[in-house]
Amino acid sequence: MGTTVFRNGAVFCADAARTTASAVAVRDGVVVAVGGDAEVATYVASADDVVDLSGQLLVPGFVDAHVHPVMGGVERLRCDLTAGETIDDYVATIHEYAARSSQPWVLGGGWSMSAFPGGCPSKEVLDDVVPDRPVYLPNRDHHSAWVNTLALELAGIDETTTDPVDGRIERDAHGCPTGTLHEGAANLVARLVPPDTQRDMDDGLREAQRYLHSLGVVGWQDAMVDVGGSGASPHEAYLRAQEEGWLTARVSAALWWDRTCPRDGIADQVAALAKLRDEVACLGNRYRAPTVKVMLDGVAETHTAAMLEPYLDRCGHPTGNTGMSFLDATLAAEVTTALDAAGFQVHFHALGDRAVRDALDALSLARAVNGTADRRHHLAHVQLVHPDDVPRFRPLAATANIQALWATHEPQMDELTIPFLGTQRARRQYPFGDLFRAGATLAMGSDWPVSTPDPLAAIHVAVNRVHYGAAPGASPLGQPQALPLQVALSTYTAGSAWVSQLNQWTGTIAVGRPADLVVLDRDPFDVSPDQIGSTAVERTYVDGHLVYRA
Repeated sequence: MGTTVFRNGAVFCADAARTTASAVAVRDGVVVAVGGDAEVATYVASADDVVDLSGQLLVPGFVDAHVHPVMGGVERLRCDLTAGETIDDYVATIHEYAARSSQPWVLGGGWSMSAFPGGCPSKEVLDDVVPDRPVYLPNRDHHSAWVNTLALELAGIDETTTDPVDGRIERDAHGCPTGTLHEGAANLVARLVPPDTQRDMDDGLREAQRYLHSLGVVGWQDAMVDVGGSGASPHEAYLRAQEEGWLTARVSAALWWDRTCPRDGIADQVAALAKLRDEVACLGNRYRAPTVKVMLDGVAETHTAAMLEPYLDRCGHPTGNTGMSFLDATLAAEVTTALDAAGFQVHFHALGDRAVRDALDALSLARAVNGTADRRHHLAHVQLVHPDDVPRFRPLAATANIQALWATHEPQMDELTIPFLGTQRARRQYPFGDLFRAGATLAMGSDWPVSTPDPLAAIHVAVNRVHYGAAPGASPLGQPQALPLQVALSTYTAGSAWVSQLNQWTGTIAVGRPADLVVLDRDPFDVSPDQIGSTAVERTYVDGHLVYRA
């Protein structure tokens, strides 16, 4: 493999000692020197490559602690709406894709709720573009789907169809479905969609890995690996990629907890997941499955995130709706305690403050029953955390797995969220600063394809609480909740590697560690905070191998 030396720049090691350096030497995929010119001098003469950083920053490879890569990769290869922002953008993309695709359904996704009145697109728009085939397009957060009339008719959804217990059908004043399906209601159509083939999954993983490496991501926790069916799956794609030798990323899988499991079935489901985990552990270390994903609630934009207080109506009055709990608090605690006893890490989807409290209560019971252990349980999203619950994270060893890119003013926040939360709750959204000051461990992820997987875009928001490119003077979303750049950068490297249980291989730069490294095109510590997001990735290395070069 040879020797590579990086010099004449800055090195952010992301270690506990906050080590700084200007040079690093790598031999045969392992870091052999960290320091300055003196420490790497003996390696320069025989190096196969000497990278002159010229003031740029060398950082550990980024680790995404909450991402759906196979789903994202598959969508990039289909009708990919993620680059659009308006209805016209989506219409153009759908029209172009439908014209070149001969598939019986139009599939893909990635639309933004903010592009549509009330966040809900209509079937008529799709009917005009694709009148001859059913269309099923999840939005960016995959909590809602946009369908055309033909898809509704195939599913038998009309004004007489009742909402499922875990979802809602958007309707007009006469009760007729309008073309937007939330949460479990989307499954009424999704169950009719032709199943993905294993080739789809494999191609999606290849595309996702290529794309993520281009953004400096060297590893991740896949936040939803469902192995409950008999068909194609991301799990099989990972196993095949590892066996065939093209899985260059380090992957930790969060196996999906079937929330329809009754109480008397908990032990059996835990045992089945443990068997799968142990089988995977025998096959290699690129792909592991130490985690179970437990979905507690929905999202605030559709009023399905579980809240302690009701959502408001458009006039600011409390409604009777406090969101959805996919598992009631007692059942969530029983499931968590059983998984913890079996040695699993639990990865909670907990967005509303009631879901966060239920997760912390569940962890409290698990510790009382099972004692303490290094499980690294974590709560993803944490959009709302009641102030009384912020100091509970540290004593419960609960990590806050944050999606920093969302902590900013944008149409989905300003039009579909804040008015229905009210001023007081809106002020305490995404309390990263409070959690950090209270001693909570932080990790960071993108939730791609919900939002871009670019770590530097998320780090920019974590520091500024506005997105990169925002108009001068743009109002930050809760400025006291901003994180220092050093903390944000450590969170997306060392913090995410730790919570994903990949920290023995990646997340920091130190002698003896695998050389998972990223060269940035500048040193973001040397630019003004509002320019952090202009930073880009020039090179990505995994085990010393160059897997991406701009």
